[in-house]
Order: sequence, then C-alpha cells, then structure tokens
Amino acid sequence: MSINELIFRNLRKNLKNYYLYVFALIFSAALYFAFVTLQYDPSMDAAEGSVKGAAAIKSASILLVAIVSIFLLYANNIFIKRRSKEIGLFQLIGMTKNKIFRILTAENFILYFGSIILGIFVGFAVSKLIIMILFKVIGVEAIATLQFSTQALIQTLIVFFIIYLFIMLMNYAFIKRQSILSLFSVRSSTEGKVKKVSFMEMIIGISGILLIALGYYISSKLFSGDFVTMVELFTAMIIILGSVIIGTYLFYKGSVSFIFNIIRKRKNGYLNINEVLSLSSIMFRMKSNAVLLTIITTVSALAIGLLCLSYISYYSAEKSAEMSVPSDFSLTNIPDAEQFTEALQANNIRYTENKIDVIQANFNIENIIESNMEELNVDPKNMTLPVISEASTQGVQLSADEVLFTGYSNMMQKLMNLSDSGQIELKSQHEVIPKQYIGLEKDTIVSWYFTNGGIPVAIVDEEVFDLLKKDLNPSIQKESSVYIGIDIEDNAKIKEANAIFNNLAFNDNRSHDSRLEMSTNQKQTMGLLMFIVGFLGLTFLITSGCILYFKQMDESEEEKSNYTILRKLGFTQGDLLRGIQIKQLFNFGIPLVIGLLHSYFAVQSGWFLFGTELWTPMIIVMLLYTALYSIFGILSVYYYKRVIKAAL
Repeated sequence: MSINELIFRNLRKNLKNYYLYVFALIFSAALYFAFVTLQYDPSMDAAEGSVKGAAAIKSASILLVAIVSIFLLYANNIFIKRRSKEIGLFQLIGMTKNKIFRILTAENFILYFGSIILGIFVGFAVSKLIIMILFKVIGVEAIATLQFSTQALIQTLIVFFIIYLFIMLMNYAFIKRQSILSLFSVRSSTEGKVKKVSFMEMIIGISGILLIALGYYISSKLFSGDFVTMVELFTAMIIILGSVIIGTYLFYKGSVSFIFNIIRKRKNGYLNINEVLSLSSIMFRMKSNAVLLTIITTVSALAIGLLCLSYISYYSAEKSAEMSVPSDFSLTNIPDAEQFTEALQANNIRYTENKIDVIQANFNIENIIESNMEELNVDPKNMTLPVISEASTQGVQLSADEVLFTGYSNMMQKLMNLSDSGQIELKSQHEVIPKQYIGLEKDTIVSWYFTNGGIPVAIVDEEVFDLLKKDLNPSIQKESSVYIGIDIEDNAKIKEANAIFNNLAFNDNRSHDSRLEMSTNQKQTMGLLMFIVGFLGLTFLITSGCILYFKQMDESEEEKSNYTILRKLGFTQGDLLRGIQIKQLFNFGIPLVIGLLHSYFAVQSGWFLFGTELWTPMIIVMLLYTALYSIFGILSVYYYKRVIKAAL
C-alpha cells in the first residue's frame, strides 16, 4: 500500500468516526466568516446611526476565535491519543517519527481545510440570514444584501491557518515524546479509575456542596441591603465567584463519587445492570474530568446568565420605557409642549394632554425604611421627594394626614426597602407636618426628570399640596415644576408623531422624552448584545457538547470488552442500552443542571438592574439551551448503541 493510499484510507476512517468534529469545524468556520462579513458588509451602514455594530461584532469575533481554538486543540488532543496504537504500529513496521508526522499532517490538512472551505461557503450562504436576524432584533429597517467579502475570506483563512499550525505543533510534540511502548498504553492511562471512595474524597465532596451553597446564599443576599458599600459588594462578588468555581471543581472531584457511593452502599452492593452501567462508571469517570467539566459548567453558566440578562433587558424595554416616560411623550416646558401640539394638529394627529404640577419637598422616612442608608449617602431623616396632588391622579382619594408613594423602581426597592405603613414627616420650608404613610404602588405618574430615575413620588391631599406650594423650600426645587404628558389616541400614528417630535427644535433640552424612542434605543443596544451573546453561547454549546460527546466515544471504546462479556452472560442489547441512557442522563445532565443553577442564582441576584420582567425571559433561554444541549446526549446514546451492537 502506498503512502497516498494510506492517507486516503485513514481519511475515510476519520470521517466515519469524527463526523461531529467535522460538523463543529464547519459550523465554527461558517459562524466566524459570517461574523467577519458583518464588519465589511455595506448593509450594516444602516445601523451606524443607532448602534456601534462593527466594534461589538469585532470584539465578538475575537472571543469566537478563542472558543474555537480551545475546542480544536482539545479535540485534536483526544483524537491523537485515540490514534496512539495506530502510530505505534507505523513505528513497528519501520516508519520514522518524521514520516508518521508528515502522514498525519497531510491527513489533517485535507480534513481541516476541506471543512474550513465548506464552512466558508456555508457562512456566505447564511450571512444574509444572520444580518436579517440582527436587523430584526435591533429594529433597524434596512434591506440585507448577500455580498462575498474578500477581506473576510482572507481573515478567516489566516486565523484558522494559525490554529492549524498550533495543532500540528501539538501533534509533533506528542509523537516525539512517546515511545513505542507508551503509545500502546496511552489510552488506557488517560482515565483514572478508583476502586474505592476514600475519607479525603468524602471531605472534598461535602466541601464542594457547602461551597456552592455558600455562593448561592451570598448571591441571594447581594442586593438585599446586607452589602451597601462598593467594597462590601466587590468582596461579596469575589467570594461568590471563588466559592462557586472551587465548589464546582470539588463537586466533580468528590461530591459525585460521594453521593453515588452513598446510593451504592444503601443497596448493600446489590446493583442491577442499569446501575452497574451508570452509577459505577460515573462515580470515577467524573473525577478524572473535573477540570474540563468545571470549565464547561462555568462558561455555560456565564453564557446562559448573560443571555438571560440581555434578554430580560430586551424583553422589558417597553415596560422600562413606560416607567421612565408614563405618556407617549413627556415634556417639562410649556412653550415646547405647545410647539409640539401645534405640529400634531397641523398633521391631523389627535392627542390628549395631561399637565401635573410637581414640587420637591423633604421627608423624614426613617420609621418606614428597612435598609441601612448611611453607606449610600442618603439621609432618611431629610430625603427629597417629588410631590403631587391627589387631584392630578385618577382614583386616588386621601385624607389630610395620609401620604401614598408611587412609581418605585425594582432597583430602588432592593436598595431602599420600604415597609407597608408607618409614621413619616413632611417638611415645608418653615414647618414639619406629621403624616401617615399608607403604602407603595407601582404606577408611574411623572417622568424620570422628577424622580431621578427611580425614587418614589409622594401623593398628598389637595389642600396639603396647596399649603406646600405656598411654603416651598427654593433650594431643592427643580428648574421646571410642571410635567406635561401627551398621549396619541391612534396607536397607528405614534411613529409619525415620534418623527415630528424628533424633528422639532425645542427651546429647552432639559427633559423632553419619547417613550417609543427610549424603548427603541434600549432594544437596539440590548438586542445587539443579545445577538452577539446568543451566537457566542451557541458556539460554546456546540463545541462543549462535542467535547463531551468525544469523551463518551472514548469511554464506549474502552468499555466495549465489558459489553461483550455482558452480552455473553445473556443480557440483551436493550438491557445494556437502558443502563447507557441513565449514564448519559447523568453525564450530560449533571453539568447542565449545575450550569443552570449557577446562572439562575446569578440572574436572580441582580436581574432588577436590567429590566422589569424575570421569569418569562429566563425560562425561555434556559429551555432553549437545555433542548439544544440534550441533542448531544441523544447522539452519544446512538453511538453507544452501535458499539453495543458490534460487541457481540
């Protein structure tokens, strides 16, 4: 057999065994080429005025290269070890190490760059679809074009050629380092198998669970008022990060073995075939893969968490804009409002106008605040709040001694937790008036200009409001004391009204806001972030799923002799397959569940900083990630099925 025939024969064999690696390589090249194409695509000019798309996508492409590089180097490390016996046989028949390296280099070159070229064509084909998705997410109305970028092609080839050089360097070092004897035993030494769970492993297992629980507990208290200074918050975050990552490593290193060992002992050693194939194998396999599983779990949690937070902000854009701008358009200058309403009338756009007098007054809310405000530089005995009359609201009826707070944001509620009722004091310039605080409502009545982005508005009796107006403290009043809200009656004409609003030259630039504009800007910013995080997360999901799949391929080949013995003892293919299904449920399910828990507690601790909705966006992201991740577990079961079938 000639060298060329040997190379092509090995290629066919590798394609059969490593089709998922080829798929991941094609996918990575396609995604990178499509991302780089976005930087040079003329249709992206439509987004220049609203988002800094090119810079963000360039940063994402660098992260994408890092993810793909680590995956390809790790996958190549697995494959070169799987071929160790083959390399040993080549040496036994008289081939030199340099000649074997040239054969592997030629095989890898054809397989690698064949996949890259195919990936580039796939990336070119889907680049228009990716641009359309981006435009849809950020709300940019433009026509996506399909143009082949020579710059993107050159950049993609250079990047993947550099990765290829590192792969060849790794192969060369492996071949030079190994002796013939070690090549025939390298695969059997790659997985550490322990016969017994030691006392130290029990300590490690319990420590891992306790460290993860500690991280979760501190994260649940992060913004509850227990940590108020920046030093305390930063220290708490470091402790959370350290305890969760170290705890995750210890969990895989000892907790899994410890828990499964307890289950095994409770059965007094009487395990059925399903438990033999699942529990006994996983107990000791996860220990040797602790570092890999920790990295996969941590990065998965990071990807899920970032995607959840960006989607929460995107999903909550309209609600957040409504809390900042309660009407379609909000102004604080009467001449500017008249200018805008005249323009609406000239364009036959019907509207309703609502004017509210807003004054500033100091309150003593020490008796109703449950958070420590000293470190936030807020004096609860002399806190300035906007005040409006009950006559400016709909349906609010108060007595002369009552005060109702409204329009409190989620973030402020975490930092400044208020009780349901209590005694407070309202201060005019020369008088202190005791009042009964009767509660807090979510409804936003005036714009963020008066609330400084989240503090509550105090509603008082009309007579009390008139008394305050006569005895104002001038040092705390804002330049404007009137809120003007304009609502468009026909929702179909809001965009037209918004265009008129943006084209007007207002005399006062202090505060005039469009709810649609605010919502659109937030969707564009967070939509771009969600788009980038989503594709990076998808890339990591596929690469990490492939790595776990490759590990299962190795394990199945190592355990093939066990399946042969079990089949000869009378166990059917179905008996073995049920045990394998349970095993894969643990192999893929444990990192997935731990990653989801990490991301849940991370999102739960600070979601209110990003939006108003939590559960719907978070559940959608987690279910989608779980569904895609489960595909690799299903594929690994099918691979085991082939191995079991061939075992007898």
